[in-house]
Amino acid sequence: MPVSPETSFLATRRGKLTLAFLCGVAFLDFVDASIVNVALPSIRDSLHFSVQSLQWVLSGYLLTYGGFMLLGGRAADLVGRRPVLVAGTALFAVSSLTAGLAESEGMLIGARLAQGVGAAMMMPAALSILTTSFTQARDRYRALGAWGATGGLASALGVFLGGVLAGGPGWRWVFFVNLPVCALDLIAAFRLIPGDRRRPRTANFDVLGAVLVTSGMLLLIYALVKAPGVGWGSARTIGGLAGAALLLAAFAINEIRHPNPLFPFSILRINGLAAADATQVVAVAGSYAMFFFVTLYMQTVLGFSRIEAGAAYVPTALGVAIAAGICTRLMPRSGTRPIIVVGALVDAAGIYLLSRIPVHGSYLSDLLPGLVIMAFGFGAVFVAVTTAAQAGVPADKAGLAAALINTSTWVGGALGLAIFSAIATSHTSNLLTADVPLDHALTAGFSRALLACSLFLVAAAAIALGATNTRGEPAADSTEPQPSPAALDTA
Repeated sequence: MPVSPETSFLATRRGKLTLAFLCGVAFLDFVDASIVNVALPSIRDSLHFSVQSLQWVLSGYLLTYGGFMLLGGRAADLVGRRPVLVAGTALFAVSSLTAGLAESEGMLIGARLAQGVGAAMMMPAALSILTTSFTQARDRYRALGAWGATGGLASALGVFLGGVLAGGPGWRWVFFVNLPVCALDLIAAFRLIPGDRRRPRTANFDVLGAVLVTSGMLLLIYALVKAPGVGWGSARTIGGLAGAALLLAAFAINEIRHPNPLFPFSILRINGLAAADATQVVAVAGSYAMFFFVTLYMQTVLGFSRIEAGAAYVPTALGVAIAAGICTRLMPRSGTRPIIVVGALVDAAGIYLLSRIPVHGSYLSDLLPGLVIMAFGFGAVFVAVTTAAQAGVPADKAGLAAALINTSTWVGGALGLAIFSAIATSHTSNLLTADVPLDHALTAGFSRALLACSLFLVAAAAIALGATNTRGEPAADSTEPQPSPAALDTA
């Protein structure tokens, strides 16, 4: 017998364990995008990476993560969420082991590319399981709030954990640490997540659409990643962006004509979804790039060790968690729009303070205030945007909606690093040409890039002003089977 709408799945032991498991999956994926940052010098020295190749330890993960996200999300809807989640977790585990054992540039970069594919399967599957499992309004607020807080926490804690592991047992443990977590996740997936009772809906599968969207996204992110090094006006960058645009345009035409499209454009008519995704791209572009420049400033200008640079973000992680908890309680009354707007402006104010960093700066006076203020804004934006992007989504498109918000996150990250790295590098190079000392030139470049980051957050607030004020409504026309009352308290 179906569960009544008043029954709270989250109030049960199984519901709590399910939410903890899904947030654990999110933490693993988000943390792996940043945990490697502080370990890069150790990786370079150990495997004798060239400067050009070293960036692909980071960019390789980002490339396939963003490139395969839409395909992974739609596969979760069509094939089944648990099978896609399990397959992605297994691939993530194997590639993490390979990365930790790597003895060459090619082996490590290949493992990072495979990690990104695994993450692109795990994330949309996990988020769509969350939105279709916690359908009661109160449960949904709390579950999406916890998910958003996890993403923000992982982004901040990744730098800290990377510093501790690289400075302690060694850089290989940045990858080995994933293995026990993946093992626990695989066990939990089979114990907590029910198998799909329906048969996979793969008749007339849109193979051409899958090839076009994956190729287009891979080329787009590759062009963005390489743009700072080769120049935005270079033929390589322009050609890459034009090629990506053509592939994605061909994908859109194919989807309109296909009887069973990989990407049903009707999903964009859901109130708040498109605006939430657009806001996420711009907000993440500014916020994620901030972590990159502040970490470089601490290590190259202030002389922080890897562990010191990582520990500097602990207050940021706490601020994100506190902001997420507060906003989860506010959203049922205020809706998502006010929280996104205010959060983006607070985030912008914190990053603006960070843009005023001096050459001989102090962590307590020049970094900590901006990091804490930024954390509260970042946490608010992440939770509210995630909630807005999942509100009112039908169960049969939950995987696609989850893929869209996660694609927005990683495209925003790639876009931000491309734009702001170019700004920092250009300004620093001009100052070095004018015989400005290296530490002064680096600080000035970081400062200018951070100022641009803060302006992006102001733009995100402006975009959010025009968004629908969603309140985390349950999915429309949900067709997901719900557990029986007798099963709610069994694990």
